[in-house]
Amino acid sequence: MRIRIASWNIHKGIGGVDRRYRPERIIDVLRAIDADACLLQEVDDGARRSRFDRQVDLFGDALGMRWRAWFPNHQLKVGRYGNAILSRVPFHGAHNLGLTLPLHKRRSALHARFPVPGHPRPLWVFNCHLGLVEAERRQQLRRILRCIDDHHGSEEDVVVAGDLNDVWQQLGKAVLQPAGFRSVARPLATFPAFKPLRPLDRVFVRGRLAIDSFHRVDGALARTASDHRPIWFDLVSA
Repeated sequence: MRIRIASWNIHKGIGGVDRRYRPERIIDVLRAIDADACLLQEVDDGARRSRFDRQVDLFGDALGMRWRAWFPNHQLKVGRYGNAILSRVPFHGAHNLGLTLPLHKRRSALHARFPVPGHPRPLWVFNCHLGLVEAERRQQLRRILRCIDDHHGSEEDVVVAGDLNDVWQQLGKAVLQPAGFRSVARPLATFPAFKPLRPLDRVFVRGRLAIDSFHRVDGALARTASDHRPIWFDLVSA
């Protein structure tokens, strides 16, 4: 089994440097990654700033990704934005897990199960966008772990990825590693896109999985298309 997954906070398709809405840059970068599934954060729907595009379909159509899920986190005066999963391979059971804490910005994790040929169990994939405060992020991850435990997660292989806002690289040690999750030895800085200093975007896995390769996308388009760099990783059976 081998499946390639990309994760990217696309910043609504608005460049982090030039502040221009250029969805074609997002499409070109994702097409070059050639992932089986894409986990995207800050995906617009009907917003004035993004020409009222329904981006989950705009990107899905352009990339030939038939299977899609999207859930809004934020309601704007006109339009909404949230997390999306796009895939070339079928997935099922897509649901949104609310992670919003009192007095904090709305956050969530969009999750779905991927039956993968050649792998004995489905992959349960969580696409996350966590908060800006360390204590908030830890509580949000613990809520994800409770969701996994409540739904027999010990019998499944689990991927937790996305914009974890992991500024100090403590979430793995504090929350996920004690629960049996693993990550890459050296996370790559992804923010800000023009000169990455912080590894805000991460991936953790649990079960009969291994991260066979882990990459950050560089180059002119990746530096300008969003305020985050995208990452991609190959998962194999362990």
